[in-house]
Amino acid sequence: MTLNPAALDAYWMPFTANRQFKKAPRLLTGADGMYFRDDRDRQVLDGIAGLWCVNAGHNRPHIVQAIQAQAAELDFAPPFQMAHPKAFELAEQLVQLTPAGLNKVFFTNSGSESVDTALKMAIAYHRVRGEGSRTRLIGRERGYHGVNFGGISVGGMVANRKMFGTMLGGVDHIRHTHDPARNAYSVGQPAHGVELADDLERLVALHDASTIAAVIVEPIAGSTGVLIPPQGYLQRLRDICDKHGILLIFDEVITGFGRTGNPFGAQTFGVTPDLMTVAKGLTNGCVPMGAVFAQQKIYDTFMSGPEHLIEFFHGYTYSAHPLACAAALGTLKTYAEEGLLTRASALQGQFAEALHSLKGEPHVIDIRNMGLVGGIELSPLPGEPAKRAFNVFLDCWEQGVLIRTTGDTIALSPPLIIEPAQIDRLVDTIRTALRRVA
Repeated sequence: MTLNPAALDAYWMPFTANRQFKKAPRLLTGADGMYFRDDRDRQVLDGIAGLWCVNAGHNRPHIVQAIQAQAAELDFAPPFQMAHPKAFELAEQLVQLTPAGLNKVFFTNSGSESVDTALKMAIAYHRVRGEGSRTRLIGRERGYHGVNFGGISVGGMVANRKMFGTMLGGVDHIRHTHDPARNAYSVGQPAHGVELADDLERLVALHDASTIAAVIVEPIAGSTGVLIPPQGYLQRLRDICDKHGILLIFDEVITGFGRTGNPFGAQTFGVTPDLMTVAKGLTNGCVPMGAVFAQQKIYDTFMSGPEHLIEFFHGYTYSAHPLACAAALGTLKTYAEEGLLTRASALQGQFAEALHSLKGEPHVIDIRNMGLVGGIELSPLPGEPAKRAFNVFLDCWEQGVLIRTTGDTIALSPPLIIEPAQIDRLVDTIRTALRRVA
């Protein structure tokens, strides 16, 4: 399939340099296993699981067959005051994977919607409990929580915020954890920085705990450049939240479903939040879907008043969509049969060794890794931030490998089915590119 320039004009592409792309389009026309196929009929090694989401690889039979069968059986079911069986089946299977206590599931359609849902749950929870003054939300610098107004308000990536006005009121941010002076080239969790969690105490002192509803963080900050939490940092946040009656929300849209070597990052780091957002790997990226996992105590708090009244005035037309539920059930079956939710733990040693072999290559100033996620930070071109990493991206694409860049960091998150030889090819392709680009 060949598209002329006029055929590219109508589509305003998301998070894309539209003018550059339309001068030299990169078009994907098929996918299978670890590979995309492009419009030049090349196989392209997928080094980013599509967009952090195709954890089981592409074109997996259980998922494809589940979607096809569901479309023929029940194409849509209204989610308000009605339901369909697969929504309950999926929720039951999911809570078998979550950390103990996170046993209620609210379905959404994306990570952005999951975040906004969790923020609303947190504020409403305190109000139902009689602490309606707890409306403040605390995010983190360099955090990414999707692109809805709630998500960019608690998020801390400047480019995602600066164009869109004042956003939500009553939001503040703790410091990020990136500390290259002490932690550059750490393998796994950095040794330094647990004290950065104490920045939450500063905001408690500034605003008073009685005004704070929730703190939201990513266990691993992915889209900002793969920032791994320092040892003990997440537990310290948990302790401070417990001390002050603040809910802790983990955004596991990226870290969920096997990326860190366990079903969820909360299990890898040994810290259980009150609310947890997911999407992406929930359906292997095949049908849009997200979810919020909630502690029993949060659900129970809402279950009051007359039984015929709605307890939580929130939801989406496509919540628990039949095709999405079918895709998710097929995805969970694939994960279970192939042991994919823990496979990263077996591969992370080789993945780390391969990544860190890039130390000393041109332009590399830091390397970060955990499970099957990695970040390679490059020195920026003077006066042209993000261009050097983008040049590496383009070079790798021409070599038949897809990577992702965010600012001047290369981010890697390959499907969990990746084989050792493919890890070597992924890293060696980046090495070649680093040696060629300016």
